Amino acid sequence: MGLMMMYEHENRLRDAGYQMIAGCDEVGRGPLAGPIVCAAVILNPTHLIAGLDDSKKLTASKREALDVEIRQHALAYAIVFIDVEEVDALNVYQASRLGMMRALDQLDRTPDYVLSDAMPLTRNCQTLSLIKGDQQSASIAAASILAKVARDAYMIELGKQYPQYGFERHKGYPTKGHLEALKQYGPVPEHRRSFAPVKTLKSKQQTFNL
Repeated sequence: MGLMMMYEHENRLRDAGYQMIAGCDEVGRGPLAGPIVCAAVILNPTHLIAGLDDSKKLTASKREALDVEIRQHALAYAIVFIDVEEVDALNVYQASRLGMMRALDQLDRTPDYVLSDAMPLTRNCQTLSLIKGDQQSASIAAASILAKVARDAYMIELGKQYPQYGFERHKGYPTKGHLEALKQYGPVPEHRRSFAPVKTLKSKQQTFNL
């Protein structure tokens, strides 16, 4: 999508008088391990950032370059980690929603309009939930990039702690290699106990230990 099309929602809202437009998104709903990471961003309207898109569509090097530019030029941003205990306690949808709300609360500036990626939010301002928002809104795309880069860095470090699992490669997603390692070595504290492959394995281990 072209540069101006990615800023279409933000420009329309500024024309309507809104000044502090925040975009928020999450990364990490699908993995069997690791946190959900949420971010909120208020972009600077005088510094348009080219190349913003759904973080999953970008190469790692492109995401990292955009991450630096977003942090340098955004009016405000915040990144929040929702750990596996909260994910298990709440479920991924509610954990993602909580993370977005926390990220918005941690912004240095108070949004007067919030754009979110497929997540209806209740705020003391106007909000709009956009399906595939990270492909339509520069602010949401920027949030998805910050969240993705932060989560990937976390999972790479987790891979060093548990080298047998290959977290640095699959980032906790249920790849064949991850499932095989899970069966061979069992879950670590960073695995989500409420997710089916881990839950099934735990129940089998408990039965075996009886």
